[in-house]
Amino acid sequence: MKISAIKCFPINVGHGCQLVVKIETTSGIYGWGASGLSTRELAVVGALKHYEPLLLGKDPMRIGAIWQELYRSQYFEGGRVLTAAISAIDIALYDIKGKALQVPVYELLGGKQRDYVPCFASLRFSTYEELLGKAKTLLDEGWNVLRLAPAEYEATEETGVFEPRESIATMAAWLTDLRKEVGGDAVIGIDYHSRLSLPETVSFIHKMPAGTLDFIEEPIRDESPKAYEALRKQVNVPFALGEEFASKWQFQPFLENNITQFARLDVCNVGGLTESMKVAAMAETHYIDLMPHNPLGPICTAASLHLAAATPNFAWLEEINTPAEQCGTNDKRYYPEQPVLEGARYKVPETPGLGVEFNEELAASQEFKTVEVPRLQKKDGSFTNW
Repeated sequence: MKISAIKCFPINVGHGCQLVVKIETTSGIYGWGASGLSTRELAVVGALKHYEPLLLGKDPMRIGAIWQELYRSQYFEGGRVLTAAISAIDIALYDIKGKALQVPVYELLGGKQRDYVPCFASLRFSTYEELLGKAKTLLDEGWNVLRLAPAEYEATEETGVFEPRESIATMAAWLTDLRKEVGGDAVIGIDYHSRLSLPETVSFIHKMPAGTLDFIEEPIRDESPKAYEALRKQVNVPFALGEEFASKWQFQPFLENNITQFARLDVCNVGGLTESMKVAAMAETHYIDLMPHNPLGPICTAASLHLAAATPNFAWLEEINTPAEQCGTNDKRYYPEQPVLEGARYKVPETPGLGVEFNEELAASQEFKTVEVPRLQKKDGSFTNW
């Protein structure tokens, strides 16, 4: 069995874009993978075209060797575009190998350690009423871990304006009320999506009573581990970091120095399942649990489920399609076979490979349009992070 073709399917689905990759073999077995570099799908397609000549004719069962060759096949190793491409390839190769051996992918990773994978609900809101209403809906439906994604700036007349100091004052008041409403049993976290500075983050945490938040995700940008280390010393709320990291090397200082308390690994960005298992092992040595980033679709979900099944140090998997909100990223027209939620958790897939099928005929018939993330500005006209 040899690799015979690499096919790319950038698609518009639900609220966003996805890049699905198919690897075909001479035996007729094929595998599905996905890239996690949202809004830059065409850049990853270009990287995959560079990798295609290296892959054709290779034995797809030699996953580790292929990973090393792809990562080291250029002078400029790594980077988010290249590792997103490698991730898609790596996941597809695991799908092929699982199908060839007639076992679920988790069997290739050491075997199953859990039967179910618990999830946290991503709760996006722009008003106070929406926050409390969606939180109540989720809690009533058995979702007791909420990760808040504030977009309160969208409820203003100037939807593209974000002022950090105004935001943290508003959010601190809303979250204090939310904690009173839901009590102490629910887990509450917030994702500030790197919109804050270090002193703004400190002010935000100190504006709320202790115990309001169980974790804060990505409050500042991740380029400087030293900045995060300084922030770690000034606040007492656990961090959830790593969704943008493109390798175990990027995770290394955050894990080794105990800067983060949850590893927000993205299997479709970090280098696939091969690299994810290494990050999981590094995290385990520091008693840090995985909390995978899962904003894409069923292929990312399935790969994350197999990773979660095979690792002991796991907290929750992100879920964006919940009783409170449907983002449409799991569109059954594109994914006739996919993992199915059972309440606030997934049962670990038992079918050979990943357990996902993709409608490539539909994808090939649709025109792909690139999508840009919002551009936020402060009131003085300067750009800030989304």
